[in-house]
Amino acid sequence: MLRRPQPPTPASASEQVASRQPESVAALGSLRPAGEVRRLAAPVSGFGGSPRVSSLLVNEGDPVRKGQVLAVFDNRPKIEADLAATDAKILTAETEIPLKRREVARYAQGAGQGAVEVVVLEEKQNQLTLLERKKAELIAERGKLEADLNDSELRSPIDGTVLKLRARVGERPSADGVLDVGASQSMEALIEVYESDINRIKLGEAVTLISENGGFEGDLQGTVARISPQVRQRQVLSTDPTGDADARIVEVLVRLDSGSTQRVSRLSGLKVIARFGSS
Repeated sequence: MLRRPQPPTPASASEQVASRQPESVAALGSLRPAGEVRRLAAPVSGFGGSPRVSSLLVNEGDPVRKGQVLAVFDNRPKIEADLAATDAKILTAETEIPLKRREVARYAQGAGQGAVEVVVLEEKQNQLTLLERKKAELIAERGKLEADLNDSELRSPIDGTVLKLRARVGERPSADGVLDVGASQSMEALIEVYESDINRIKLGEAVTLISENGGFEGDLQGTVARISPQVRQRQVLSTDPTGDADARIVEVLVRLDSGSTQRVSRLSGLKVIARFGSS
């Protein structure tokens, strides 16, 4: 008897899912210091403006230590001169006050014996009071000048790296400040993952990063440290002219390991491609 050929038995849905390999997620982002980034501003002068930069002691990419002088402003010589003049006035007052006190004591003794009028004694006492008040005002003025002198030098508030110079020698800094300092002892990458892929990203997941334009060789290793709860518009654009600039993304923070940080600690802002492992 002839048998009619039977069609092949289709694989079950569970077998199809099992045979399907999970796809990894790739997205664009950029490197940045994992610590804080400080935009350092110039002090405000008494007339409401900022002094000009007289010298810059660092360049972009230089490592800096906390408290290191980065720039000096042109108001420093005048403040130093005012401080020296105030010190001289304080010294004069400190010399005159003991003399005036002895004079008041003599007049008080004479007034007690009827040899000096009380009005004259009160006048001497008022002179002593004014002299002591003047000394106190000079000391207060000196404290303000010391603060101004300290502000005439721009010091780094953190250990880190100079990321960007925003003013040059001879320029009056704008609202953008003088320079940016980043704490680059550890680095991270801010990756923009399409909203359609974000459900496939998990905290603690391993991430591999490469440079989109060859800024460094090989790849970097990191882990997902934070996933933003907010959907935003894309900021990091691809070099592909057909890329969707209006795409909606979720920011994913990737913390680099120590070995990768050492390789790119001076490459803040470099564009990278991140590939997330599948779970």
